[in-house]
Amino acid sequence: MKRVVVVGASTGGLATAEALRRAGHEGPITLVGAEPAMPYDRPPLSKQVLTGQRGPNELALRSSAEIDALDLDLRLGVPAAGLDIGRREVLLEDGIRLDYDELVVATGVRARRLPGTGGIAGVHTLRTVSDALALKERLRPGRRLVVVGAGFVGAEVAAAANGLGVHVTLLESAPVPLAAAVGDATGRFLAAMHRDHGVGIRADVRVTEIVQDGGQVSGVRLEDGSVLPADDVLVAIGSVANTEWLADSGLAVQEGLVCDEYSAAGPGVYGVGDVARWHNPLFDVTMRIEHRTNAAEQGLAVARNLLCPETRRPFAPVPYFWSDQYDVKVQAYGYLRDHDEALVLDNTTSASGRLLVIYRKADRLVGVLAVGASPKVLRAWRALIAGSTAWTAVLNRTIAA
Repeated sequence: MKRVVVVGASTGGLATAEALRRAGHEGPITLVGAEPAMPYDRPPLSKQVLTGQRGPNELALRSSAEIDALDLDLRLGVPAAGLDIGRREVLLEDGIRLDYDELVVATGVRARRLPGTGGIAGVHTLRTVSDALALKERLRPGRRLVVVGAGFVGAEVAAAANGLGVHVTLLESAPVPLAAAVGDATGRFLAAMHRDHGVGIRADVRVTEIVQDGGQVSGVRLEDGSVLPADDVLVAIGSVANTEWLADSGLAVQEGLVCDEYSAAGPGVYGVGDVARWHNPLFDVTMRIEHRTNAAEQGLAVARNLLCPETRRPFAPVPYFWSDQYDVKVQAYGYLRDHDEALVLDNTTSASGRLLVIYRKADRLVGVLAVGASPKVLRAWRALIAGSTAWTAVLNRTIAA
């Protein structure tokens, strides 16, 4: 009858609570969420919500009846403010203290902002449903949107806005968009796809100022002094882990909550989802993954380890993510960052939407990214990654095929 407190009411937190109940945990579970809304799906915010294909009432991760069946003590709209691991208490912003036997930290991340842009109308970030709805109201034919940051969120918004008739310019500080994460070839492929659809891309540029007129954004000034006119600006330059409330807890925080291979951060404390920086023994790398699939899988793993510590198992997944842009789906398995080599196996034109790239770290296959590939092909590559297949064996297999 352990008392479990889960701080964070998005995918990871909800998945943990559900897994605890399915495993037979009958003790109290408190689910704390900073937003007042019931747990909802975030990936559609940069795509279907902006285009009007899905409304805010169609984002719920579970129905009200399903949430009720979990018998949770819901504390929504009240952020966590502090943690005392000695007394095993979570302090909420409203002054309430929650006792726990086991704590799950699933507070996620927030969008990183450009300094000095607070209060300028027309400058947006995208993390919450309210963010998406505010941006959606501005995306009308003929308007000008400048997206600062050509990562996956920025690229997805650019595609959605372009489809609505908005004139879009994507800005990227690196020479090739997304190169640090997925390699030059993939970055060039995706950049060409956007250009083919009429999106302007400026790479290897740096923003020095958001220009305003009477408190309303009017443009973006670049390092060379030029100004790009804009009716709206989306800042998509990454995220910041929500760990400030852990500052005096004694837990290790380094761009996320530091956890071991079991997702444990300290006595009776576990990390789940975007906020957790844990050691993945499959890749022998400490990683923090900001994708929904990982959050759900980690929630299940933590619930199992929390209830059965004597048989706990490391959390060693093959991470997966996808991105919908225009009419193509980008999918990837593995850990693509810090790769030593990205080998292109199939690269047709961006207009036809086919790409297959595999990634090497040291002497093993660590990732695959595909556009237009069948699920069967991707599953086969995933199995090779999960099996820590040697790079030479992969090349021999590819040549034989």
